Amino acid sequence: MEWMAWTLPTATFFIVIALMLCAMTVWQVVSPGHQRKGFLPIATTRGDRLFISLLVAGYAHLLLLAVTGWPLWIATLISVAGLAIIMKWG
Repeated sequence: MEWMAWTLPTATFFIVIALMLCAMTVWQVVSPGHQRKGFLPIATTRGDRLFISLLVAGYAHLLLLAVTGWPLWIATLISVAGLAIIMKWG
């Protein structure tokens, strides 16, 4: 895997995504979900809300890089808070 130039942040990113997918799979098997309407303009399942949260996180990181000189951990904290909000009330 030398051609991919894996760094600790890159490996951590993919490991966290894989763990989130595994956790969502277990959660769905243990307690099957259903579509519901929250503050998002469409009815969503848990998987939909996770996908939307990942998109929001990606755009938040890109926006932070483009507009500010802040460190990326700030965007990560914002993304984790956004994930929690979207999963709970989205």
